[in-house]
Amino acid sequence: MGNSGGSEIRLTVSGQLPTDTTEDVRARGAGAARQVAVLPVGSFEQHGAYLPLSTDTLVACAIAQEVAAAFPVHLLPPVTISCSHEHAAWPGTVSISSVTLHAVVRDIADSLRRSGVDTLVVVNGHGGNYVLGNVVQESTAAGARMALFPAAEDWETAREQAGIETSLLTDMHAGEIETSILLHRHPELVRPGYETSDFEADDRRQLLTLGMSAYTKSGVIGRPSRASAEKGKELLASLAGSFGAYFSLLTSETGLPAVVDRH
Repeated sequence: MGNSGGSEIRLTVSGQLPTDTTEDVRARGAGAARQVAVLPVGSFEQHGAYLPLSTDTLVACAIAQEVAAAFPVHLLPPVTISCSHEHAAWPGTVSISSVTLHAVVRDIADSLRRSGVDTLVVVNGHGGNYVLGNVVQESTAAGARMALFPAAEDWETAREQAGIETSLLTDMHAGEIETSILLHRHPELVRPGYETSDFEADDRRQLLTLGMSAYTKSGVIGRPSRASAEKGKELLASLAGSFGAYFSLLTSETGLPAVVDRH
């Protein structure tokens, strides 16, 4: 674990699940001015013929684990099914309503506060989870400490630092970024075919009305052929670096409203 403050209790992970004991959590929080939990939120949706349905969850977990290796945060298990309604045309995709996802994240934040962890960072791995922005806005307006990570600016910085050739607009789904992260963290899950699956559809203004199937037959929008494990490694390193500003803000004693107990 990095020396970003707090206890030097090392996080351990088995697969996508943290293996902390309650004593590990107690020791990590001892003496910390504020305890921060990190919640990966992914999805279960099609990612073309070469990436698994769980891609967004694997990406969110990879980011959260990188953060937890560098900062004294409590890593939570992922939310694995979310708002993937735009992918409903493809077999295997499963969604929950935005109302349900909103309630799940709020309930998790409330439960954490009852156990003494007053700050939650939601690490979002799926662009269609628009409601997570509302959860954070509403919670912070009510006095809670919460953040959504990464922001578009964090992804843009990571894209530039990792040498990603595709723009964020073009790299929409199962493209260079997601394929690179999985090639780095889970190469055994990447099937052949990404090398020849590039497809561009930058004008997607009717996406919410028509869904993804109106823009791509393969389910891919992006240029996965340009992906590499090295780019995936650099993407995660950059995002972990960007998290430092969030951690400093959320653990400061000024600049954020005091926590309001709604119970």
